[in-house]
Amino acid sequence: PTAAFYLPGLAPVNFCEAGKEKPECKSGIELFVNRLDSVESVLPYEYTAFDFCQAEGKKRPSENLGQVLFGERIEPSPYRFTFNKKETCKSVCTKTYDTTKPEDKQKLDFLKKSMLLNYQHHWIVDNMPVTWCYDVEDGQRFCNPGFPIGCYITEDGRPKDACVINVQFHEKDTFYIFNHVDIKIYYHVVENEALGARLVAAKLEPKSYKHTHPDNPDCSGVPMDISNKASGEVKIAYTYSVTFHEEKTIRWASRWDYILESMPHTHIQWFSIMNSLVIVLFLSGMVAMIMLRTLHKDIARYNQMDSTEDAQEEFGWKLVHGDIFRPPRKGMLLSVFLGSGTQILIMTFVTLFFACLGFLSPANRGALMTCAVVLWVLLGTPAGYVAARFYKSFGGEKWKTNVLLTSFLCPGIVFADFFIMNLILWGEGSSAAIPFGTLVAILALWFCISVPLTFIGAYFGFKKNAIEHPVRTNQIPRQIPEQSFYTKPLPGIIMGGILPFGCIFIQLFFILNSIWSHQMYYMFGFLFLVFIILVITCSEATILLCYFHLCAEDYHWQWRSFLTSGFTAVYFLIYAIHYFFSKLQITGTASTILYFGYTMIMVLIFFLFTG
Repeated sequence: PTAAFYLPGLAPVNFCEAGKEKPECKSGIELFVNRLDSVESVLPYEYTAFDFCQAEGKKRPSENLGQVLFGERIEPSPYRFTFNKKETCKSVCTKTYDTTKPEDKQKLDFLKKSMLLNYQHHWIVDNMPVTWCYDVEDGQRFCNPGFPIGCYITEDGRPKDACVINVQFHEKDTFYIFNHVDIKIYYHVVENEALGARLVAAKLEPKSYKHTHPDNPDCSGVPMDISNKASGEVKIAYTYSVTFHEEKTIRWASRWDYILESMPHTHIQWFSIMNSLVIVLFLSGMVAMIMLRTLHKDIARYNQMDSTEDAQEEFGWKLVHGDIFRPPRKGMLLSVFLGSGTQILIMTFVTLFFACLGFLSPANRGALMTCAVVLWVLLGTPAGYVAARFYKSFGGEKWKTNVLLTSFLCPGIVFADFFIMNLILWGEGSSAAIPFGTLVAILALWFCISVPLTFIGAYFGFKKNAIEHPVRTNQIPRQIPEQSFYTKPLPGIIMGGILPFGCIFIQLFFILNSIWSHQMYYMFGFLFLVFIILVITCSEATILLCYFHLCAEDYHWQWRSFLTSGFTAVYFLIYAIHYFFSKLQITGTASTILYFGYTMIMVLIFFLFTG
């Protein structure tokens, strides 16, 4: 047998029936529960925040940095199965609420509020999400990697969210809790009989039953309703059924496919890529034309001029040769932005490259974020080097300030924003709040690894000789003539951001969906392509606009070249605000602040990267 190549930490687990266990195959199947989240609220909560059945004394699986940063909290659950052993209507636990007691009332109110906001369970079996598959329009099946806690029928009898699945849910102003799940586990028997079976899918159907005898449940009868005005005693009995089905066609390696196939459609992607490529070709054509025709003609003309009297009548960009390398205003800030931007650019490139190779698949939870953070920390050296080199090129003297700003300005802003968001999450008791230990760990990564590396980079940058300018700078700055509308700084910068944004905005929709609407993002191949296109577009749009304003004898090019593509980030911000109002149903002040807080971090990073 050939040794298959599996990703680190994702080797298949083999299962066999009870009584036939071997060291390489086990019979017990554990179900883990992840944090619960909602499309209508940015605040995720961990499983233990709700009053569901708890697992007794089992320890939590370890988590990596990316999972902690994304607020994933994976915990053991009281649901245990034995491979290939069918269970029907097995009781897990019964929770009783006496609404006259304040603590019971509070727990019940929290459950009701989370059903109203449509919070979703996320269960995991053998590192696979347990999905709930149902038919949507055009006869397609949608597999949701989560299922709701329950649902609500409004006071005028309108079913909200999942309440449409059952005609029996009709009482007005009532909550129905899904306290029973029918789980189907699909397995694939390995060809080499000795090994056992591998799980290829886990699906469930949420049901609601009012169990009349909680000790001896029969899973039939009326649904479990909790009236909004209910008082007295409320009893909720949690139960499950599990069946096993052999699935000969699905291989273990392709077991994620059925979830990804039901995700929103990939064909829009090709359309957006074509759209972006057209923009790129158009821009490249323009740049090539200008470079070849115009510059060639200009240079040919200069070479013909031997007589001195002709040389007096210079024109266009040749006129500003004595001013083109004048140091920019606020040169320190520009060099710091360039350093940080380089760091982010290389980080994005390497992360996406690894994601394309499949190292950071959705099965490898939190890997993407971990990879990005670690890379960012290790890339302090290029940041320091670029900032120092650029700063030195226009005769900057304050190298200590330069290094300190490079290591602290942009990361500091991001960290401060992140810290404030964390305080809000912590105040709301959400699971996305990062534990104090992790915060300290991130600070340690930044101060003990990133900052020293930035200093090393800056040392080499300052040690090298400054970049030699091909022409001398005149003593007296020349006057800039009156500019036409489109070569003025502001219109030029605003126009410059449109083209790169046009390349990415369809991808942005999918990325924002995966962050805020909890859909999986797996199209890293597309994203890598778009990333390359974005880099080319930003460069070419800037070269074009720079050429135009140099021809108009305006020689302040440094900041304008940074801001021309950097302005894409402003369009990104506008798009994020539009997305918030048109696509998201987020309610509550905390959630809104969080959305915009995290958006600002993304906008800043994107600004530095495009600039």
